[in-house]
Amino acid sequence: MNLDGLLHKYFRECLSLPIIEMFDNESIYNVYEDIVNTLKKQPDIELGVLQTLSYCFYEILDNVLTHSKKQCGTVVLKYTPEKAKIQILVVDDGIGIRQSLAENEIYRDISESEALEKCMRDRVTDGKGMGFGLYSTACLIRQAGIVLNLHSGNHILISDGVSEQIKETDFWQGTVVYFELYSNKEIDPNAVLENRTDAAASFNEAFLDIEDLDNLW
Repeated sequence: MNLDGLLHKYFRECLSLPIIEMFDNESIYNVYEDIVNTLKKQPDIELGVLQTLSYCFYEILDNVLTHSKKQCGTVVLKYTPEKAKIQILVVDDGIGIRQSLAENEIYRDISESEALEKCMRDRVTDGKGMGFGLYSTACLIRQAGIVLNLHSGNHILISDGVSEQIKETDFWQGTVVYFELYSNKEIDPNAVLENRTDAAASFNEAFLDIEDLDNLW
């Protein structure tokens, strides 16, 4: 996996090194907690952003282990407070989106570019999940996002939360999910996620103690 190339592409303007962690079935939740807790320590990040991001982020990690047919993936995080910007990269070198989606008979003959477009839609799945992970991330990008890149094979989907474009690019064996968020947006996580899950309560239960909750009021 050419992680150096991805770091140069997405994090070359960073003045300090981002956080890089590998995860597998045994470590996925610990890595998830590490990343979310790192962001939670930053006082300038809006709670609604954290609550929504925590849900979408775990779904993306889980997608790697569920759909890529690889045993591990890599996550990269960078928070730049002076720009109010969170950058997250999740990458694997598995079978890629088209091949994964084609395991569902409905999408057997789908093209690579069509697969990228489809997997961002609600309830589109290879049969191993609910098809809500990338869709929920797209919902977050529409409310608090700067950009979302989804790269698999020879194609990349680029979204700014308003419009999408898909174009040919250098080949990547597997899947790259990269997105940037504004950390200072005031959003309602449950509304962003269409009330399909209580992301706010789940986050509060997992990451906030009584003192944290008292400080919110």
